[in-house]
Amino acid sequence: MRERTRLYLITPPRLDAGFADALRAALSGGDVSAVQLRLKDVDDAAIRAAAKHLRPIVQDAGAAFLLNDRPDLADAVGADGVHVGQQDAPYAEARRIMGPDRIVGVTCHDSRHLAMEAGEAGADYVAFGAFYPSDTKTPPTMADPEILEWWQALMEVPCVAIGGITVDNGEALVRAGADFLAVSNGVWRHPQGPKAAVAAFNAIFDRAIG
Repeated sequence: MRERTRLYLITPPRLDAGFADALRAALSGGDVSAVQLRLKDVDDAAIRAAAKHLRPIVQDAGAAFLLNDRPDLADAVGADGVHVGQQDAPYAEARRIMGPDRIVGVTCHDSRHLAMEAGEAGADYVAFGAFYPSDTKTPPTMADPEILEWWQALMEVPCVAIGGITVDNGEALVRAGADFLAVSNGVWRHPQGPKAAVAAFNAIFDRAIG
């Protein structure tokens, strides 16, 4: 039997002064596997400052703290891992910097070829998407849930579903085979708040495995 799906949180691209409280609330809502710090259009100093503030909150809650794009900064701030896209540092460089024991995940869009390459190279997970339209970023590709079914039938490396995922549309991806749902706005903009969103996602995961 496939293991229970888990939640993978992604921060908003810009953080306001109250984000740490929102993060604590989210982490108190139920199981969260990882939190990826994903800041855009800021300098390295801002990323370092945010990581210094947020990393203890994430790790104290038992989740992995990951950084987007930059294995060099991920290593420097003591992150548990890094997520690299196809336009970022190559997987081999990210693994060299992060070492064998920390997490390196790879964006594979809707490409079975890229996913196979990443999985065979040793990536800790591959990420497929986007599955739905997203306000967070304009996705270069759209993926079909069938790719999750294909991956689960073929590989043991975990797969992450990403892109426009909410409480309302996430269950189909869980049932298709997503090991993790990567969610940003679906948690931070949930009408009842991030704690309620995390609880609702976990209810979906429980229902799918039951």
